[in-house]
Amino acid sequence: MKKLILAVAILTGVSTYAVVNNTVSPITPVHTVVENGFQEISLDKIPTTITNSLKNSFPSATLSKAFVNEKEQYKLEISVENETKTLYADKDGNWLDAKDVK
Repeated sequence: MKKLILAVAILTGVSTYAVVNNTVSPITPVHTVVENGFQEISLDKIPTTITNSLKNSFPSATLSKAFVNEKEQYKLEISVENETKTLYADKDGNWLDAKDVK
């Protein structure tokens, strides 16, 4: 009888251990891109002043990505004539030099 109780205790412990170790975490990773203080935003969040400035300065450009920092400076990745360029602008659509962006 003691062996039966011992065997049940061991099997219960092993099966409980197996159940605990086989659990899968339902955590889904959140994908946000933060690059040099800039966080990626959707293209529809860009102020109209910036999109108008882009159309005037680079009429054939295609905007692919946009980022913003806490100072409301925007980093824009564009394609012009099969070449990728990075531009910086303030919220009013004024172009900024990369060294002035912080």
